[in-house]
Amino acid sequence: MNKIILDLCGGTGAWSVPYKKAGYDVRLITLPDIDIRDYSPLEIENVHGILFAPPCTVWANSGARWWKDRTPDEIFDAAEVLMAGLRTIYHTKPIFWAIENPIGKMRKLLGDPQFSFNPCDFGDPYTKRTYLWGKFNPPIKNPVEPTEGSKMTLLYGGKSERTKRLRSITPSGFANAFFEANK
Repeated sequence: MNKIILDLCGGTGAWSVPYKKAGYDVRLITLPDIDIRDYSPLEIENVHGILFAPPCTVWANSGARWWKDRTPDEIFDAAEVLMAGLRTIYHTKPIFWAIENPIGKMRKLLGDPQFSFNPCDFGDPYTKRTYLWGKFNPPIKNPVEPTEGSKMTLLYGGKSERTKRLRSITPSGFANAFFEANK
């Protein structure tokens, strides 16, 4: 039986690509096909790992300048997504699990992260301070010079859906290193 990896709020599925390439049974639980809040993992047994990347629009410090414009519905919606992922982790009891989000407000709910990194720590030459919470083996860093600087802010600033999607793609260097540490 193949090992099951749940990629929650995975968007493009970039974080789970190494698992898929290695033959794991990767299940991408993400919009528009599946809303994690409507997802019931109770029938799934033997979940090996969970990769959970809640949308960062409300949580990330990069959006802090828009915080005063956030509606209570947006904030509660983000909290519901986070809680749905935590419920999935609790019910499936995976061997490893990780919650990923850029530096920001999520730390106030989850406490200090177990791991932090920039994409340049794993070979992608730009910065975007990111936190991981969970139960996982830390990936081994192989840093390069961040020659592209804060690429996400410089190239993909703004609030459009396109820029949000581009900013949220997991860097391949990190995805591969995480896979190597958590097979």
